[in-house]
Amino acid sequence: MKNSCIIIGAGLSGLTAAHELLKNNWEVTILDKGRGVGGRMATRRAGEARFDHGAQYFSTKTPDFKAFTQNFLQASIAKEWHLEEGDKSFSHPRVIGINGMSSIPKFLAEGLNIRTNEKAIGISETENGCKVITETGNSYEANAIICTVPAPQAIELLQKSEISLAEISILENIQYQPCIAVMASLNAPTNIPSPGGISLENSNISWIADNFQKGISPVFSVTIHANPAFSLAHFDDDLNEVGKQLLSEVSYLISAESVESLQVHRWRYSLASERHTDNFLVSASTKFPLIFAGDGFGIGSIEGAFISGKSAAQNLLKI
Repeated sequence: MKNSCIIIGAGLSGLTAAHELLKNNWEVTILDKGRGVGGRMATRRAGEARFDHGAQYFSTKTPDFKAFTQNFLQASIAKEWHLEEGDKSFSHPRVIGINGMSSIPKFLAEGLNIRTNEKAIGISETENGCKVITETGNSYEANAIICTVPAPQAIELLQKSEISLAEISILENIQYQPCIAVMASLNAPTNIPSPGGISLENSNISWIADNFQKGISPVFSVTIHANPAFSLAHFDDDLNEVGKQLLSEVSYLISAESVESLQVHRWRYSLASERHTDNFLVSASTKFPLIFAGDGFGIGSIEGAFISGKSAAQNLLKI
């Protein structure tokens, strides 16, 4: 009988862990509360316009992640974005999805058993392992669980499951910064210098991307990320008004007359600002293997999410 695992969360950590387990002949079911995969590696459409409104790019530092990234480059799923041409603070190429950042998790999701619109609301022990109950009323059983959702969501799930985790303080110490993302469809080009991405200082805005120059949108569009302080202060405000305010602050780059439509998205857990130093966390409180992973562990960011997911799966294989 095959070993089996339920992975909660279809972001990069969850998808990476799934592939590692499948290589070792495990049965894997991935549950995600969203409509699609990828988490913050997200791309949105509005008419013909496309926006990367979550993660904008990633870099590769470790040999393992560089080799992993080569799969996307060779499959023409991703390409390099040479930001040093427009911003000298970037010393080497970044990598982006050819048709947006969501291209990468969608590629990884092919062939996996993924159940979307399935929010996990309860975990319990069974005779042979564990069971996950979802908001839809469905239940899934396996030998083990890898939970890759942000730490506050993992804590909420544990509380609803009445699981008292001995290591709960580790999850509680993982902190995230929010981000308000503005997506504007335009009828004219921006004044953002080539190649289309700039970071700002001393501003309510931390980042602006010209998605047309970036090569992911066939028509003019921009993404604006508010900085953490502004995002926290205005997280529950009228998003349309917040979007207009942020656009007005960069009118020298994006003229008000060029804006045709506006969307605004809240990322509550945009960036793990305080992370656990280890790449994953193994529960000592459950009889079945329960492992926590994600970008709140290790080095963080997209590369850290990959390392965390792979490391968590490798640890499970040893149990």
